Order: sequence, then C-alpha cells, then structure tokens
Amino acid sequence: MAAPSARPARPAQPLPLDGITVVAVEQAVSAPFATRQLADLGARVVKLERPDGGDFARGYDTAAGGLASHFVWANRGKESVAVDLKDPRGRELVERLVADADVFVQNLAQGAAARLGLDAASLCARHPRLVAVDISGYGAQGPYAHKRAYDMLVQCEAGLVSVTGTAEQPVKAGIPAADIAAAMYAFSGVLAALLRRGSTGRGGPVEVSMLDALAEWMGHPLHHTMHGGEQPARTGLGHAVIAPYDAYPTAGGGRVLLSVQNDREWRRLAEQVLGQPELADDPAFATNAARTANREKTDAVVAAALGGLEADTAIAALEAAGIACARLNTVAGLAGHPQLAARDRWREVGSAVGPLRALLPPIVLPGGPEPLMGAVPALGEHTGAVLRALGMSDAQIDGLRRDGVIA
Repeated sequence: MAAPSARPARPAQPLPLDGITVVAVEQAVSAPFATRQLADLGARVVKLERPDGGDFARGYDTAAGGLASHFVWANRGKESVAVDLKDPRGRELVERLVADADVFVQNLAQGAAARLGLDAASLCARHPRLVAVDISGYGAQGPYAHKRAYDMLVQCEAGLVSVTGTAEQPVKAGIPAADIAAAMYAFSGVLAALLRRGSTGRGGPVEVSMLDALAEWMGHPLHHTMHGGEQPARTGLGHAVIAPYDAYPTAGGGRVLLSVQNDREWRRLAEQVLGQPELADDPAFATNAARTANREKTDAVVAAALGGLEADTAIAALEAAGIACARLNTVAGLAGHPQLAARDRWREVGSAVGPLRALLPPIVLPGGPEPLMGAVPALGEHTGAVLRALGMSDAQIDGLRRDGVIA
C-alpha cells in the first residue's frame, strides 16, 4: 500500500503560516518537534533525510503500529526528501530548495552544518529574507560547544536531575525535557523572526541551545538557590516549600494528589475534609511555613484522613472544599482521559501503516480552521515530487537515484 500524502486537504480559511515554506535538516526530537509546530499551523515543511535510513529517530522503536513513537509524534505533516548532503549534487539540490524557502532549521552536530555551508549565518548571508535556525546542545561558543548533547545529558548539566526524584535518588524527567524546551524556543523564535521580517523585509539567524532553554525552565530552583543560598531538596511528588503538597494513599490502593497553596485553603481542608477544624489555628499547622517545617506531621494527618476513603470519594470531598486535587494517572489513563474526549481533542493522522491517533496541538485559535495534522511521511516519500517541482526531469531524478544521491 502506498503511503498517504503528508498533507491533508487545505481548509478554505488559511492557517496562520499558510504560504510559508520550511526546509529542515533535522533529526531526533528538538528540531523535528519545532518544525512540526510550524506544519500544524499551515507551513509546508520539507524534511531532508539521509538516504541510508533517514532521521535516526525512525529506528528508536516500533511501538506505533510498526513505526517509531518518537518519529510519529514529531514528524506528521512533513514532506520527506532523502538526499545525500555530502554529495555536491545533493547540496546543490538543497540550495535550490532553500532559495525559495522562508525558514531553514537544522540541529546537526556542532560544526557539521557550517562545513556544509548550511549554518544560519552562512545561509542568511546568501539569502537575506531567510529565517535560519541553528539548534545546538550548548551553543556555538564556549568550552562545551563541541560536546555531544543528548537530552538526558543536558538534563544533568542544567541541574534538572538534581531537583527531580526523591531525597535518596535523583532521576531524569520521563519525557525529553531538554529537547522539548529547545524545540519550543525554536518555534517561537521562528514566529518572532517572521514577524520582524514582515516589517523589515529581512530574516536573519536564530540560535537556540538545549542548555539555555532548560536553564530558563530551571528558573524557580535557580533563583531560589542563587538568592537564598540553598538548593531546593528533592521531594518526589512533594514540593520543597509548600505543604501539604503530595500524593496520598486512599482505600482500595489508589492515590490522590492535593495541593494547599495558602492558609485559607488549609482551613477549609482541616474543617471540611480532615474533620479537625482545630488544626486551622494550631501553631504547628496554621501557616505554610509551619506546615513545611512540620511536613511529616502534616502529611501524616492528611494521609490518615484520606486513607479511609475510596479515591473517588476523596476527590469529591476535596473538590467540594475547593482544594486542588488530581488522580495519579497512567499514560494509558491519559490516552483515555475523559477531559480530552469531552473536548474532542483526538484526531487520526495517516501513515504507511494506516491511521494513527494523535492529539490536536495545544494552540487553539477559536473561529479559525483546525491545524493541519498531515500524515507521517515514509523515508523519501516526496523526493520525486519535490525535485520535479524544482524543474528536474524524470531522467535526471532517476540518474541521481542510481548514483545514491537521493532515495
């Protein structure tokens, strides 16, 4: 069965990035996730991949019906062109694509794009209207510039792992937080640069590093440590400076999370859920500072009250008292979450293995058309069509394919 087209039929009303063309030399998560946001908002994204296997994220697993889950998540709605960038004929094809593009994005190893003449500075010098994005691990200068950067490593360098986990065991985030952070700053950087181009007529380079992006996300513990002189402790599901704020066991084996953000909420919790109104004025519990200092006693009081309730009953009681709460959900639970279903957040996207469920993007533009959630491209699926659009004949394309320049 032939793989479906990457892009569904365009809506009658244009999307915000309709008419914008993006060329990307990308792999793994950071750049692909950034350009997927652009594709969802209407941009045409041409993904350039190696002929011998393509984006290595294609091989991470086979969990999505035989396709890699990372790749399915980050690459829908793109056109895949398989081209050898090390061959001068391949680079010439890329130059022709970039000449007509609005945006170029790359996250090759530090220095690799510059050797190919595809770094942001070089491209913008040749194409003044182009917005060109370099995504790196640690930035273009400094002692870490050429250090290999994978998500887990950057999570460690940025200090995220030092504040995540339990007192006994630091852990990395269960999602690629450094990659996602860099992707979202690259995405917003492109939008800002396109907006600037609208008034100046010039594009320009955009630089994003994974370390810079995640360091920004470390704002609370960073400022707490720099200005308070003490690093927040790892508290598992708890919070270093708020109590009660944790997951508590309920009857039947479930766990319910709650967060008390101020002393008024504590009073309501004590009176309406804990059944101990005297705790609202008890000096050991009356203020957040006191509850945090007496965290073990605070948690014990809450756990004793919730431990005799079924999870649904505990949630109902907390909500009736106006206390923020949640269930400790699983990934499967997220896939079946009633709130996502009630808001019609699920769609299907095409792929070589058939339709796959996917969430609508988080950006909602009421009154406008839905995002373009195109198909997940097969490796090189659009090579021929893209090169024909450049004016190449079938004979020329066949010759490049025989020589291994394209696939």
